[in-house]
Amino acid sequence: MTRMKTVIALALVALLGLGAVLTGEALAIDGTQALTYRGGAQGRVIFDGRTHAAKGLVCANCHAALFDTQKRGLITMSDHGTDKKCWSCHNGKQAFDKCDDCHRKVPSAQ
Repeated sequence: MTRMKTVIALALVALLGLGAVLTGEALAIDGTQALTYRGGAQGRVIFDGRTHAAKGLVCANCHAALFDTQKRGLITMSDHGTDKKCWSCHNGKQAFDKCDDCHRKVPSAQ
């Protein structure tokens, strides 16, 4: 591939990524990032892909098997304390199960 074709290809990849950000589409993380979810009144939930990747896990370990979608982790209050979704591993035996380890109270900006 010539240098010009490489530059054009990289520019297209960058534009496509920017387009996804501008339209609000969720982009998958690759084990090098952390995501923050609203978490309701209990406080924001931090999902750290780095921590999971360091344990040898990949996205497919949870997505499709435990979560219905690969782009979002939809969790309800009734899922808490079951053997579904996060609690398949976060059961106090395989991984921590303390609420405050995921839910964090973050002061709102005023």
